Amino acid sequence: MQTLILGIESSCDETAAAVVESGREIRSSIVASQLATHAKYGGVVPELASREHLRAIVPVVRQALALAEITLDQLNAIAVTAGPGLVGSLLVGVTYAKALCFAQQLPLVAVNHVEGHIHSVLLDNPDLAFPALALVVSGGHTHLFEVRGLGEYRLLGKTRDDAAGEAYDKVAKLLGYGYPGGPIIDRLAAYGNPRGVKFTLAKMKGNELDFSFSGLKTAVLRWTEQHDLSEEIAARKQLVNPAFEDWLATTPSQTLDLLASFQFTVIEELLRRAVLSAEQIGAESVIVAGGVACNQGLRTQAARAKDLNFFFPSPGLSTDNAAMIAAAAFPKFQRREFSGFDLKAQASLVLA
Repeated sequence: MQTLILGIESSCDETAAAVVESGREIRSSIVASQLATHAKYGGVVPELASREHLRAIVPVVRQALALAEITLDQLNAIAVTAGPGLVGSLLVGVTYAKALCFAQQLPLVAVNHVEGHIHSVLLDNPDLAFPALALVVSGGHTHLFEVRGLGEYRLLGKTRDDAAGEAYDKVAKLLGYGYPGGPIIDRLAAYGNPRGVKFTLAKMKGNELDFSFSGLKTAVLRWTEQHDLSEEIAARKQLVNPAFEDWLATTPSQTLDLLASFQFTVIEELLRRAVLSAEQIGAESVIVAGGVACNQGLRTQAARAKDLNFFFPSPGLSTDNAAMIAAAAFPKFQRREFSGFDLKAQASLVLA
């Protein structure tokens, strides 16, 4: 018997809704991006994000239902991201999901955003064996989890400061590139020497599986100051609606080497700890999820890892979406893990 779950995701700057059948088949997936709204500010503005969610949530849900060719009456449950994320953004999704559940008398399933990212990989790889290691890496998250089974997680390591995607965005902003910076740096890095600039890998006291990217970000800042990139940075900031060719044309070879070396170091930090974690828990499979999973440099270097199978989500499931939320809700629906109407948005919700 089919189980149709409507997923709603509004944790940051994407308003998303999707219908997923029995945790496997994506019947529809709609994402309304706020990129144009926030790009001029060089990052997400929380208050603006909340307002954009309010404008988009109703039409996005309607589109998801229409594309799936179903009505609200045919749903078995509604799933919503309860956290972590921006609390104002989360509140829009949580409140709307509760209203729909109340009106339709449907069960409400609360989903952790990070767990959703893990399920974005399981959607494409339903037969992936456990235990597995999950590396969730995005603009807001850099975590390592042991995944013992569906709904069974143990945190192994996390970033102590900037998330990896956040470091990309801050370095891109420093050097005069647009927002988000990850995709731009990833493409430009292919034109530079990844060993052109020597960066030191982070040495962590305490938990060796934790991450830190603030030191690397500071090292990039010091390098730009020493080499006085002020003129080229100013030139990039003057570009109007630049294409990739414009970014490339305004980036000298030494800066391309800087970007390639920065990316190489970030990926080295991620994969070094992922491999060590997998060895510690005896996992042969590594799930890589989150927006940084789109990074071509990361995918290329992961493919060279010995004795480990890396699994990445398809590009459409790498960034924030609601299909992963609906998929993560299905095991909870089977276990009847429902939430009441007192469900709260939790900006710092922990996955356990």
